[in-house]
Amino acid sequence: MSKRMMQAIRVYQYGGPEQLKQEQISCPEPQPDEVLVRVYATGVLPIEWKIRQGLFHAFNPATFPYIPGSAFAGVVEEVGSLVTTFRSRHQSRPPTTLPRLPPVRRPARRGQAVFGRSNKGTYAEYTTVSGETIALKPESLGFDEAATISGGATTAWEALFDHGELQAGQRVLILGAAGGVGSFAVQLARWKGAQVIGTTGAANVDFVRSLGAATVVDYTSTPVEQVVHDVDLVVDTVGGQTLESAWPVIKRGGRLVSTAGQPSKEKARELGIGALFFSGGRPSSERLQTIAQLIDEGQVKATLARIFPLREASLAHELSQSGHGRGRIVLHIAD
Repeated sequence: MSKRMMQAIRVYQYGGPEQLKQEQISCPEPQPDEVLVRVYATGVLPIEWKIRQGLFHAFNPATFPYIPGSAFAGVVEEVGSLVTTFRSRHQSRPPTTLPRLPPVRRPARRGQAVFGRSNKGTYAEYTTVSGETIALKPESLGFDEAATISGGATTAWEALFDHGELQAGQRVLILGAAGGVGSFAVQLARWKGAQVIGTTGAANVDFVRSLGAATVVDYTSTPVEQVVHDVDLVVDTVGGQTLESAWPVIKRGGRLVSTAGQPSKEKARELGIGALFFSGGRPSSERLQTIAQLIDEGQVKATLARIFPLREASLAHELSQSGHGRGRIVLHIAD
């Protein structure tokens, strides 16, 4: 019996978008605790061009060749012998400030539409994924939209509730509120009952307001520190000078959580602020399911920036690297 083959993007060395090479390779085989998924769409996360450029080489060198990508949506092709339902073996830390939605556990089987996070690469027609980091796709979303959730909504949730400990009635400032993480952060913070302030460019002011931000600051014309004060939490998705501009607006005892850069520990101590950087963890099946339910209830929506075919992965990276956009860039792989 001949081995199944697939189209995939691989990277053989650090460099620009031209390092993304499409080729035919063998389809992966799932381990007993894994699921083989036919990938219909994959999100293009900013961290992926940074890895390709070698920006993390000093502390997390890449192993070449590798397939980029982690956030996906697709259809179950094979189920490992140890996977019975999509749930975590170890319960994830519950969000202490939020009600838990009732779990819905269904047997894992071939043909199910799913989404989640894989550490095996998703710029490919197939990927394998742990049964603990996958969930049933929201019924109200197509595959392209569902591919934006893991790495978008899940990262926003972690920033707001796990690290930021956001409470109802608190003031939260979201830097980069129109992007793939920021757009979900605005909606989740609004759902929690927080007062939401967002920054974005002029073209996206109305969009961010439509997501639920009470106040929207156009950073191209107004420095945020001139109009925003005494916030309990800042979620930064931009980094650089944008991150630095946030220090004066945070009240003493507040928090700064960045997904795009390491805040100064010295400045945080000086100002009495809790500050940290994280790049997003692997979401549990329960977390994915909770967000899927919020989407199907109409509490949260996904926004696509642009859709590219797999063969144009390099163009998708160029757009991602430009740093300006609304929602998440997606590679569409199968119909």
